Amino acid sequence: MYDYYLGGKDNYASDRRAAEEIYSQIPDLPEIARDNRAFLQRAVRAFAEAGIRQFIDLGTGLPTQGNVHEIAQQVDPTSRVVYVDNDPTVLTHARALLVSNPQGATAYIDADLRNPDVIFRHPDLRKLVDFDQPVGLLMIAVLHFITDEEDPWGLVSRYRSYLPAGSHIAIAHATSEDRPAEAVQKMTDVYKKASAPFNFRSRKQILALFDGLSLLDPGLVFCPDWRRDPNSRTSPSAGWNLAGVGALAAAGNRTGDAGGAGR
Repeated sequence: MYDYYLGGKDNYASDRRAAEEIYSQIPDLPEIARDNRAFLQRAVRAFAEAGIRQFIDLGTGLPTQGNVHEIAQQVDPTSRVVYVDNDPTVLTHARALLVSNPQGATAYIDADLRNPDVIFRHPDLRKLVDFDQPVGLLMIAVLHFITDEEDPWGLVSRYRSYLPAGSHIAIAHATSEDRPAEAVQKMTDVYKKASAPFNFRSRKQILALFDGLSLLDPGLVFCPDWRRDPNSRTSPSAGWNLAGVGALAAAGNRTGDAGGAGR
């Protein structure tokens, strides 16, 4: 469905039918998807400009233009990227299309983001990622597919516990605050029939995902407003995904109860 929102061709009739149901309530959905993708690209560039040279992209999705390694390797050709997804179609396309330049490297892991221990112990990740150096972790539009019972706050805390000081985490997550109730309900209902339910959260709950991290300017904002592209023409109605980037301070890897106040 996300590929269809972005105007891609790697989707099925059932995906298109479901997406069209949501369009009836959220006609600017393609714009929202593009803004979400643009936030990922700006976050990667910010990571790279901060000196980060190794990246982990959770819930990669089908390849499109401006993928993580393409952005990172524009800043430093030696950058290394590990893509993680549990969709076999995504992994097939990734291996064919997400090809690093000769100086850098990419890897693709078949794993579920609910299992950080499996991901961080994977030999392909261990080959590319040096945990004595900062890591850029991307969790873009994936945590709203994690239910409250699956504890997204604790999940982010577990990921954070693996990362060395100086690492950055980028998160984009859907919010229902100040959004039309009919549109929220339509999105929720349609995704009940998909492979994973859709879980809108409040600003407070999303902010709690950054517990243990120092939020970079401009804080938690709608995707197009995070270090906004001056050429962006995004309409105010496109504000569905809140986004931010947090840095792990030199104090080290804390594994406390992330987000407890926001549950």
